[in-house]
Amino acid sequence: MRATNRLSAKGAAALAPGKYADGAGLWLIKNEQARGKWVLRVTVYGRRREMGLGAFPAVSLAEARRKADAARAVVREGLDPIKEREKAKREAARNLHFLNDIARDCFEARKAELKGDGAAGRWFSPLAIHVLPKLGKMPVADIDQTDIRDCLKPLWHTKASVAEKALGRLTLCLRHAAALGLVVDLQATEKARALLGKSRHKIENIPSVPWRDVPTFYETLANGSITHLALRLLILTGVRSAPLRFLHDSQIDGDVWTIPAEAMKGRKDATSDFRVPLAPEALAIVEAARRHARDGFLFPSQRKGVISDATMSRMMERRGMAERPHGFRSSLRDWLAEATDAPHEVAETMLGHVVGGSVERAYRRTDFLEQRRVLLARWAKHVTGQSGQVVKMVRGKP
Repeated sequence: MRATNRLSAKGAAALAPGKYADGAGLWLIKNEQARGKWVLRVTVYGRRREMGLGAFPAVSLAEARRKADAARAVVREGLDPIKEREKAKREAARNLHFLNDIARDCFEARKAELKGDGAAGRWFSPLAIHVLPKLGKMPVADIDQTDIRDCLKPLWHTKASVAEKALGRLTLCLRHAAALGLVVDLQATEKARALLGKSRHKIENIPSVPWRDVPTFYETLANGSITHLALRLLILTGVRSAPLRFLHDSQIDGDVWTIPAEAMKGRKDATSDFRVPLAPEALAIVEAARRHARDGFLFPSQRKGVISDATMSRMMERRGMAERPHGFRSSLRDWLAEATDAPHEVAETMLGHVVGGSVERAYRRTDFLEQRRVLLARWAKHVTGQSGQVVKMVRGKP
């Protein structure tokens, strides 16, 4: 009788329940005529072991023989084929992390660095909208530059800023995967950038009302509605729309509005709250807004929460204006540059910008509150149509 290849495919199917040797340690064990399993008996480190090679007839005789030959080759190398197979499975499982999972884990790890723990979703949305629908179900180890290029190509020349954010987030996800011990190409995003080429999209600044025309627009905001009051206070203070929309009565102390650090863009230090001096006109707006307040919030929406980010923009859009609320910060900055001689650091601080390096900021303890109070009072006079002279500032004095 032959020492190997004793069985035939047709004969194996007809065998009754029992144990049948194919040779060289390969056995077919049938529990019933139609079903069974393949087992390879090998001797490793002087000890006999049985290695399952799959179910019969799902694993054919030919496939069982190929698996047996591969296992015997491992034994000849002095290794345990069962342990090596389990090791390969663990390695494959470790590398089979889908981008969906990695992206969400990366987001969770960075929440503490984001305003409001990332509740607004702005960090994750470039991935959720533009990357994960196409690449989310791919193992992160398989993602290469061509996958990324094909994913972002539709955006690259039309929505450059969105594509850049998506590419940056994806870079962080790949680094996160590498930190987890996964085998990824950390250069894939830069290679994709090279394949995409230079973007043809030109980023346009948000249009702003020229500072000389602001009084005319301000005068039209006269119906006392929440939207009109919000826009008036936005213009008078030069703040961004987010802290203004979430203005709570508890943040007002006398003629100073203190915006919590977590509500200020670019201020991650929990102690760096931002104080905004309120001119008499601004205080009058705050008082008028208190009549609309709900749960302490001065600019509530009609149903729940506060007015949306688009409420003021839509009002200006309905008037046929190209300008948007955020542009009034530029109006204020231009007025500071052209109608005052305010020092650069004072003018930038008025907009809530972080000025100077970390060492310079460590030694500069002032936030120029009094100088900003004078400037915002003059700005309020200009905005309300009163003639305002050029403001002379003494550099270096708070």
